[in-house]
Amino acid sequence: MTAGAARAVDGDWVPDRLLPGYEASTRPGWRPEPAGPRARALAAGGQDVVLTLVRPGVPPDAPQGVVVHLHGYNDYFFATHLADAVRDAGWAFLALDARRAGRSLRPGDVPHYQGDLREQASDLTRAVRAARRAWPGLPVVVHAHSTGGLVAALWAHAHRARGGADAVVLNSPFLSFERSWVRPLQDGALRPLARRAPLAVVASAPSRYAGRLAARWRFDTTLKRPEGVPARAGWLAAVRAGQLRVARGLDIGVPVLVARSSRSGADVMDGPDLDCADTVLDVETIATLAPRLGTDVRELVVDDAVHDLALSLAPARTTYLGALTDFLAGVR
Repeated sequence: MTAGAARAVDGDWVPDRLLPGYEASTRPGWRPEPAGPRARALAAGGQDVVLTLVRPGVPPDAPQGVVVHLHGYNDYFFATHLADAVRDAGWAFLALDARRAGRSLRPGDVPHYQGDLREQASDLTRAVRAARRAWPGLPVVVHAHSTGGLVAALWAHAHRARGGADAVVLNSPFLSFERSWVRPLQDGALRPLARRAPLAVVASAPSRYAGRLAARWRFDTTLKRPEGVPARAGWLAAVRAGQLRVARGLDIGVPVLVARSSRSGADVMDGPDLDCADTVLDVETIATLAPRLGTDVRELVVDDAVHDLALSLAPARTTYLGALTDFLAGVR
């Protein structure tokens, strides 16, 4: 299929306002019925939620497949070098800025809030469907980072019978709160609080990790904030429920690549680990939980990598992108 043919079948696209040479398409997202405190919290923005798809303005003429990328918490798509690596490997690339994040954040929205991980999962479903419409018959690989990795794992399990991806890549997935950036309340206290006051802030701190990335990469610091994004009770409870589901074991039926740094470090100002370790999550917990995701789980450990392996310094970044494209070459 030619690039022109792809454009003809998958919706309206306009020049992206953030990345020169990219196009964006904003679409309405699924919204739960506003019944109960959690759903009322979802309506806090007072408007319908949207999702935004982003792609290079000139997609490949005859791609081997499509990579659909989902960001993490306090994040959005800006890593054009990731798209470049995918394109150079002969694959098309489609990024998703999910509801209340990045390009999809609207005035009055609570940034990154979701009271049920199925909300963001529904955005991922829309993105994968768009990819399949644009390039029918080609394999689709979901590449997801951090909280997006947790969502993608649960989504792939839920869609294991039909409508899922042909493979999944999880870049430092947020599979557990163990020694993570946020210390949750005990479940016995968190669940009632989430029902009673889902927007209550239960953790808030600057992200030295994001601050260090801002010194090395160009991105909008109002969309990926060095001051951090507060964790709210409803979001925390939703994430915790997803993590407990992972702990019981999933049954993803397609190949899964779980990538992580070789070690974790402290997220402290000017700390020595900010450039060479995961200062957001505990990598040993990722290693422990990864085999529970499915029947074909492969692990990639990258020395000197940061939380988002694609934003690591070289040579760790080069190692990760090379392993990613090698994995894509084996997807049929």
